[in-house]
Amino acid sequence: MIAQNLTEVRRRIEEACKKSGRDISEVTLISVSKTKPVSMLKEAYDAGSRDFGENKVQELTEKMPVLPDDIRWHMIGHLQTNKVKYITGKVSLIHSIDTLHLAEAVEKESAKAGIKTPVLIEINEAGEDSKFGTSDEAANTELIKRVSDLPHIELKGLMTIAPYTEDPESNRKYFSALREFSLRPEFKDCFAGHPLLSMGMTGDFEVAVEEGAHFVRVGTGIFGERDYGIH
Repeated sequence: MIAQNLTEVRRRIEEACKKSGRDISEVTLISVSKTKPVSMLKEAYDAGSRDFGENKVQELTEKMPVLPDDIRWHMIGHLQTNKVKYITGKVSLIHSIDTLHLAEAVEKESAKAGIKTPVLIEINEAGEDSKFGTSDEAANTELIKRVSDLPHIELKGLMTIAPYTEDPESNRKYFSALREFSLRPEFKDCFAGHPLLSMGMTGDFEVAVEEGAHFVRVGTGIFGERDYGIH
């Protein structure tokens, strides 16, 4: 079932790319494996998935040693400063930098390890109280500029979590706004290359791809409903 689901999600990404004139190589599908057992991750791996997203540091660090080394791990959930040391140098990308304080913690651990850590800044584009990050443009502009100055951080782009909705089209405005914000002239020297966008989940990833997503985070569409009883 997981292999079939992955095939279907990839097909839909390809269709969205065709519709918007994009090359499918520009889009990375992240299999969001939070709360899922290692056996299910192995199924996805065997079906070709190499990018996995986790929300919790403990879960990520427990799964990582028992799964193949060529997996690219993505930290997509809220990251506490005291947990940064456990994933520095181990994850492919941190999607959820939402404060300068957190960015400075990543900077400190990265400097200790002698590496540059790739990160995205989380923008609360819809202004939802339940989400991390802020929708304040001035604050986000300041954060982008400050984070881009940290020598052991590689700022790759932006991430947003759009509202849960039955109508994917209703989130198009948030994805479009994030893309436009990332391309502002004042950020031309802030990002490492063209700004990458992490946006779109099971319910709206096609719209996100049409609006320029480089990473889509799909959990339920691949693994089925979450089971919060599994740790």
